[in-house]
Amino acid sequence: MTISEANTLLEMPPQWVCLECGYNMIGEMPDVCPFCGARHERFLPWEVAEHQFRVTEFPVDDTVTQLLSVPKLGYEHAAYRIETAQGGVWIDAPSAFNRDLAPVRAILFTHHHFMGASNQYRKLWQSEVWLHEHDASQPLARSFTVDHRFTESFSAFGIEAHHCGGHTQGFTFYIYRDVLFICDYVFLTPAGMIFNPYGPERETRQQASFIREVLAKRTLMTVCGYNYVAPFADWLPRFERLLAER
Repeated sequence: MTISEANTLLEMPPQWVCLECGYNMIGEMPDVCPFCGARHERFLPWEVAEHQFRVTEFPVDDTVTQLLSVPKLGYEHAAYRIETAQGGVWIDAPSAFNRDLAPVRAILFTHHHFMGASNQYRKLWQSEVWLHEHDASQPLARSFTVDHRFTESFSAFGIEAHHCGGHTQGFTFYIYRDVLFICDYVFLTPAGMIFNPYGPERETRQQASFIREVLAKRTLMTVCGYNYVAPFADWLPRFERLLAER
């Protein structure tokens, strides 16, 4: 299938995937990636990426599945599928587009940095895309259609959405039953945990205290991060030690 034939099939404009970070660029190919600054020699047309990278499911529990590209694509932030009573829902979206994945009703984003191929999945499945208003208005998100620009915390599909800000103005974490979806607010390291350094350091730390307040009221089992799944009982002490640092 040629590029034009594939684009006609989905009635989509040209789209490019950065091999360095996984960011999707919609429209004419830019000279550099707007997210990581990689040169255009490191871009692939989306339909080439579709055949080179397979979005692969890794079970987390009975209702949650982690989605990762095989082989690894760029920074390879994980997306997560939740089987709710109202149907499938994603937390964040894969960077690669694979049209043979099971459809979802909605894609709920933690923030705007990794919107992946959400525009293509939205078109294919008529899915709803949810993103906080503060992040939906940022340059990296402007090429993507957002159906629900929320401004406060909410609950939908049995999933709790807690807007905290911090790493980005619109950063939102999610809880489904006993699973926390924290994306890249914090990174696990061999020594423990660090805050995401790409954002306002002071506000990221301040808003982490709000995250802790929410978690204190919950009995959780699992944490789903940007590239890891961890037991909550192991993750929480690391998070609390990080909060205690000065």
